[in-house]
Amino acid sequence: MRVSDLVHAMQQIAPPDHAESWDKVGLLVGDGSRELRGPVVLTIDLTESVLGEAVAMKAGAIIAYHPPIFEPLARVTDATPRQRVILRAIEAGIAVYSPHTALDAVPGGVTDWLCEGLSEGNPGKIKGDCRALSPHAKNPVTQQIKIVTFVPAGEAEKVRNALASAGAGIIGQYTLCSFSSAGTGTFLGSEASNPQVGQRGRVEQVDEVRLEMVCSKAALPLAVETLRGLHPYEEPAIDVYELQPTPRRGTGAGRRLALDHPATVHDLAQRLKSFIKRPFVRYALADPANDRPVSRLGVVPGSGGELSRIAHQDGCEVFVTGEMKHHEVLGALNAGMSVILGGHTSTERGYLPRLRDQLSSRGFNAVVSATDRDILATI
Repeated sequence: MRVSDLVHAMQQIAPPDHAESWDKVGLLVGDGSRELRGPVVLTIDLTESVLGEAVAMKAGAIIAYHPPIFEPLARVTDATPRQRVILRAIEAGIAVYSPHTALDAVPGGVTDWLCEGLSEGNPGKIKGDCRALSPHAKNPVTQQIKIVTFVPAGEAEKVRNALASAGAGIIGQYTLCSFSSAGTGTFLGSEASNPQVGQRGRVEQVDEVRLEMVCSKAALPLAVETLRGLHPYEEPAIDVYELQPTPRRGTGAGRRLALDHPATVHDLAQRLKSFIKRPFVRYALADPANDRPVSRLGVVPGSGGELSRIAHQDGCEVFVTGEMKHHEVLGALNAGMSVILGGHTSTERGYLPRLRDQLSSRGFNAVVSATDRDILATI
């Protein structure tokens, strides 16, 4: 296998277009054409200890959940730990790939894994209704635009074929996709006009077909040019609509989890603590005097404070994440939403064995780092 094979596998597991716009996902270090020798090491953070572990086992690549190159590097020397890990990875011929928020957003990714634990579901199974707090929305490239025209019924087939030859009408594995509906068109040509149907200076009525076809933005100029050249009218009516991205309910940032069986915030905190195998988690009740059972949870691994308002607006009664700023916690509590904090990387690290299994099933020798750990100790 080559590095490009690993990149392709990771793009299948966590498509990069699912990542947040600010994120730095994908192949960060390496040559895609290089042979992938040695194991693939999985880690949350690419620290010097993890890199040393990878070098010692002659790893061919590292999957670092958090991008080790996030802010621009002015130089790559041994002056700082951030620079040293990149420099040493390059020197050792170790590729570095980061999936980060793309792996959070996908169905069955980090966020859904966390929801499995909070709902006491089985691996790969969430007990309750689960959907994205901020759904991922994107149209296929071939369905970015809809182009609409009106033609005499007898000319519709010719125009449809012409538009298809210019790249319109592609939906997935299907071509020549269109919709047509019959109607009556009217026009009044001036003395300078040269109508192909009827006469100038007289109101004409023509049996026409409204023809609609999807199109990519790249193909649109050629499609319009082709349409004007093949349309029988001197001045064809052409409408171009930009299509809104179609959201996917189960894909995107965060989750709104509606539990089948309500639980108190204290019990949910205990459930999270057991699932992520940590010595403690923190929680705050919106009503300290009443830890009532709740059923609607907002769930975000890592640092999820930015989605807490969306969770509250979506009716969530408790917000579960790794960490939040103090004022974000206060804001949630003041809004009547309780908070559970499990630690930033503690709400992510437990997913690595599942990622290992996904890569192993694709033929890669994937191992979870033994030195990757939470950088914060507790006493």
